[in-house]
Amino acid sequence: MKSEALFREHGKQVAALCWRARPVLEVLLITSLNSKRWILPKGWPEPNLTAAQSAAREAFEEAGVTGKISDKPIGTYHYLKEKKDGSGLPCSVDVFALAVTKQLHDWPEKGARTLAWVPLDQAIAQIGELGLRPVLKDFRKSYAPLRHVAAARQRA
Repeated sequence: MKSEALFREHGKQVAALCWRARPVLEVLLITSLNSKRWILPKGWPEPNLTAAQSAAREAFEEAGVTGKISDKPIGTYHYLKEKKDGSGLPCSVDVFALAVTKQLHDWPEKGARTLAWVPLDQAIAQIGELGLRPVLKDFRKSYAPLRHVAAARQRA
C-alpha cells in the first residue's frame, strides 16, 4: 500500500490506448465517471504489477477489453486531476498501446461509463484531455503500419 500511496502523492498514472483495425484504425474512448469527458482507460499503477500490466488492467476494468499491451509507453501527457476536496493534483500519465483482441460482454465498470470505438482522427478531436492529443497524433504516425498487420490477422 505504501507504493500505491506514493504514486498518488506524486500523481503518476497509467493509461491504455486501446486500438483495432477494422479496416480503419480505431481507438476506444470511454467517459470519465464524473464529468463524462471522453478519455482513455487510466488509473493508478498497482504495486504488484508493471506499469504496462496496470494499464491493461484499467482497460479490462473500465472498458471490458483485453489484448496485447506494449511493454514501453508510447507517450506521456499531463493533466490536473480534480480531487474530492476541490483542489487539483498535477498528474503525469504514461500511455501504453493495447492491441485489442477481445471485447467482453461483462466487466467490473459496465454501466458506469459510455464506450465508443472511433476512428483515430475523430478521437483526437473528441478527447477531453488536451495534453493527450499529441500522444494520439504520434501514435497515428508510429503505429500506422500495425493496422495492416492487425487487419490481416482479423481476415485470417
